[in-house]
Amino acid sequence: MSAPESNYGVLLNKINDLQIVELPVPTPEPGHVQVQVKATGICGSDVHLWKHGEIGIFPVTRPQLLGHESAGIVTAVAPDVTDLKVGDRVAIEAGIPCSKCNQCMSGRYHLCPTVLFKSTPPYDGLLAKYITHPSRWLHKIPDNITYEQGALLEPLSVAIAAVERVGASFGRSLLITGCGPIGLMVLAVAKAIGVSPIIITDVQPGRLEYAEKMGADYTYQVNPKLSDVDIARDIRALTPESEGVEYALECTGIESSFRAAIMATRDAGTCCLVGVGKNDQTLPVNNFAMREVDIRGLFRYHHTYPRAISLLATGKLNVDHLITHKFDFMEAVKAFETAADYSTGAIKVQIINND
Repeated sequence: MSAPESNYGVLLNKINDLQIVELPVPTPEPGHVQVQVKATGICGSDVHLWKHGEIGIFPVTRPQLLGHESAGIVTAVAPDVTDLKVGDRVAIEAGIPCSKCNQCMSGRYHLCPTVLFKSTPPYDGLLAKYITHPSRWLHKIPDNITYEQGALLEPLSVAIAAVERVGASFGRSLLITGCGPIGLMVLAVAKAIGVSPIIITDVQPGRLEYAEKMGADYTYQVNPKLSDVDIARDIRALTPESEGVEYALECTGIESSFRAAIMATRDAGTCCLVGVGKNDQTLPVNNFAMREVDIRGLFRYHHTYPRAISLLATGKLNVDHLITHKFDFMEAVKAFETAADYSTGAIKVQIINND
């Protein structure tokens, strides 16, 4: 495999200023490999960084590359790397923890206080034709998984972590709020393990129709004019004796949606915030406290990639259909515009390197 002569990246220069720029071809340092990135999905957080200059508690402080949902092929390895070789096809786990702190040693490496997560400010992302990455955080993918599917492993990991965070299991009821890519991924994972019934909500009827085709037992179109109390009442009415759902996964980050999800959760149930929204939100504290509803948070994932790869490789899960749009790398700005425009019907937009 010949050495690359040029490299390009998708740079967020400042708010609303996205550019394709030429970059140096990176050389792998010890423990690292060079990867030709073949497919990268655009996450809602990428769009939010582009449009608002921040995501959650992480503000953009300098120009940076975006993207953290990627797969590609190894094109060079550092001399000390023995677990990968040139030509290996890999999915890139974007987080690089220290592997030494209490959280890492406890297995919760996603909560490492010094974790370097690609594309989360101030760190550069993976949206370049060539990147380097520690071999430890690359996962080989078999030949029956495409690069596009490999790029879906990151949002699929979030969905797996979300379902596990609340403990949803076979024959138990689940509410999913939001039919974005993560909400639909959660639906796919929940269906695969027999969670039932599943209720899913959204404001867009087209998204709800899509969720219904994916196997949601009930869909509920949110009327923004209704109060969160009324919305929660309507959702509870879909459950036996209006008891509410055993588990709820809030996948939008919107305050009113989180409030409704809490109130739609049955007594002693569990509600988890998956979506990222405002840093400070007002919640119905007495409502959940006096009903012993457990409120949880989710931050990324850990130890999910091997299982996600197995789900796709064995055909137990099919999420290819969520990829609605693909763009050549040099059309990356158009790809972002498509992902940000609800009228396009985009669910997951991917940027493809056809070199």
